[in-house]
Amino acid sequence: MTSIQQPTSSVPTRGAVTKAVIPAAGMGTRFLPATKATPKEMLPVVDKPAIQYVVEEATRAGLRDVLMVTGRNKDALEDHFDRHWELERALEAKGDTVRLARVRKSTDLGNIHYVRQGEPLGLGHAVLCAADHVGDNPFAVLLGDDLIDARDHLLEAMIAVRQSRGGSVIALMEVPLESIQMYGCAAIDPASRDDGDGSVVRVTGLVEKPDPAEAPSNLAVIGRYILDPSIFEILAKTPPGRGNEIQLTDALQVCAASSQPGGGVHGVIFRGRRYDTGDRLDYLKAVVRLAVDHQELGADFSSWLTGFVTEKDSPALGSTTQDPPAS
Repeated sequence: MTSIQQPTSSVPTRGAVTKAVIPAAGMGTRFLPATKATPKEMLPVVDKPAIQYVVEEATRAGLRDVLMVTGRNKDALEDHFDRHWELERALEAKGDTVRLARVRKSTDLGNIHYVRQGEPLGLGHAVLCAADHVGDNPFAVLLGDDLIDARDHLLEAMIAVRQSRGGSVIALMEVPLESIQMYGCAAIDPASRDDGDGSVVRVTGLVEKPDPAEAPSNLAVIGRYILDPSIFEILAKTPPGRGNEIQLTDALQVCAASSQPGGGVHGVIFRGRRYDTGDRLDYLKAVVRLAVDHQELGADFSSWLTGFVTEKDSPALGSTTQDPPAS
């Protein structure tokens, strides 16, 4: 589905969440010229492209049916998750079982499907493109700019909230109020914080990138959603909003106010480890943080990084550091 049309059926169900949708049609203009010929989702984060972290997260949560919503010049995504027989045979011939296992891992993660968005009409439209594949089932949406640490289980927690409460579920994160204008922002029912540890709240409204003075809270929407299939009917009727794009936030605002089957929105407040690869500075921070914790590289990299920072901050020691030999 590459045009705005209402799916033939949008009857909400309370079935299990088994499918994940990953919008990946953006042009990556903030990373030009690196993304002129390479999809931004394929930029490496240590030793894997960013998109592989996202697919791994989905499959860890049991969502092995993955649909990527792509656009032009995204063939590298399909190639990465496909078999590369020549490379595999070359590694087999060399007896390089370690690298062979790494190459094969990306092809064995799950059943990955692709559909093209066709027109850059916004995140809401990208989600709508998944209607035929998802059908009448609740599903997850994972944005590739947000990487969630494998040691944290945000998606699993959100699926559990969907199973117990129905409707849609969004991931929220507390941010400094002056930064809220960079995100979608959630208004919540204050009384709902009294439920359990206060990490699950009932969302009463959503605003896309509000002025801090007008923001209803400091709870930012981050790139994880569990959506009821009734969202497709709403998205099909949602007019372009901010940026003249069909905003998923606008459709979720309708869901939050709805008492119809499949209506209602809950938020899970995430306080774990999140790595933002959405702009150049945050991308570099993400690479460093994940490199420090890397099983094979972490110790050596941390040692080098400590020495580099010390030397950089000490003019008397000079301006260069001794790099370790290449492995």
